Amino acid sequence: MPQLTLQLKRLGKKKVKQIPLTLDATPNNLQQLLVGCVKNQVEAFNKKRVEVNVVGFLSPAEIQEQAQSGKVDFGDLANKDLAVEQEAIDNVLLAFKDGLFVVFVDGDEVTSLDTPLQLTKDSVVAFIRMTFLVGTYW
Repeated sequence: MPQLTLQLKRLGKKKVKQIPLTLDATPNNLQQLLVGCVKNQVEAFNKKRVEVNVVGFLSPAEIQEQAQSGKVDFGDLANKDLAVEQEAIDNVLLAFKDGLFVVFVDGDEVTSLDTPLQLTKDSVVAFIRMTFLVGTYW
């Protein structure tokens, strides 16, 4: 199972979120990489929805860790709806085609879903969410 590092960025923001990711199979192109990432995240998302939070308090270390991200909570979820994997895959592929985010693999932009990829255990995949400007130009 290939292990990658994902970097999640937003244009105009300095914060870069780094996420280690283990995929079921080595992707041969960008579409397979996106599908693998979505499947991994949908599984994690749905798992959080069905888990029961037995412990009703936070340790001082957990409070400190959550304070670093700017939000401290008990992890209770009001929305228990599960994500539908195929809908999520369709959404990410459409979002890429529409230019809502760009992908860089080891510093090189990948512009097509069928672009072949040569990923290694040291590969860094960056997803950059694009920000669109709104307003009028006068």
